Amino acid sequence: MGWLSMPLSSMHPHSTPKEYLDAQFTFEHAYDAEGKRIEGGVANPLPAGVSTRGLRVIASSCLRNKVWYAAIAPLENGKAGPVFAAVVLVRWNPRASDGYVFAYKDMDETAGPFECECPERILRLLDPTENHAALVWRRRCIRNLMRESRKLEDGMQIRLPTKIRFTDGYEGDVFFIRKQGRKTTLALTADGPPRYRIGNLARMNFTIVPQTRVHKTLFG
Repeated sequence: MGWLSMPLSSMHPHSTPKEYLDAQFTFEHAYDAEGKRIEGGVANPLPAGVSTRGLRVIASSCLRNKVWYAAIAPLENGKAGPVFAAVVLVRWNPRASDGYVFAYKDMDETAGPFECECPERILRLLDPTENHAALVWRRRCIRNLMRESRKLEDGMQIRLPTKIRFTDGYEGDVFFIRKQGRKTTLALTADGPPRYRIGNLARMNFTIVPQTRVHKTLFG
């Protein structure tokens, strides 16, 4: 499926991408014996030959209003099936000059999405699967979570997978961490001043460089 764009009025009564997508992917429709959708809602009890199908969002998160991750249960005749992950790309620009403030492109985990920052609380809700693409995607998400859990400590030396060129022309891949409250900057030497910042550093596939410490020896 391609991108679907819309003005804010088409999102009514929702005002954020998360609210809209939560509602969009939670529904239940009735179908006749030939599989044709019956308009007008779901009757209770269902008439003979009528069945229902739908989806229910169990939990979701719209990270930075760029990617919506959700644990979704398929519904059939009111019964929930195996929970799977949905991944929806989001474009959100409330000040869009053409008025089309919101656009999205949906897929599920079996499509092997490139985006793999699904929160742990959503991953834990997913049922087991044998789909290879989905399994690979889940493993990538878990690796990202493990990277984010690493602590960046002041003075730590790290090596990036590739060299990065900065606006001043410097290019390098080995840096020392400088912590200033919640702010993390990079220095070029162990005792040098902070010089650079890299966005989403914790998510990068860096390695920690072991540091040799020289201990003082006391002679009696």
